[in-house]
Amino acid sequence: MCLGVPGRILDVREGDLRVGHVAFGGVVRDVCLEYVPEAGEGDWVIVHVGFAISRIDEAEAARVFSYLEEIGDLGELGRRPEGRTA
Repeated sequence: MCLGVPGRILDVREGDLRVGHVAFGGVVRDVCLEYVPEAGEGDWVIVHVGFAISRIDEAEAARVFSYLEEIGDLGELGRRPEGRTA
């Protein structure tokens, strides 16, 4: 089963592709933001295989992290993003 993971956009870089640094708990990755042109710094997005596929609010991100914790599937994320609770 493939699963999208919530992450918070730290910054956005415009170029040939719109890319940003996105934080997932304790991990920061480069993510393609082309599919969510409305998303910007500080926004939450669902990321699947390196592509942000939808914009979500902080409450939805917290719910997804809670579900991942329940099923024990936080993997390398290891923890929720700083300051976030269910």
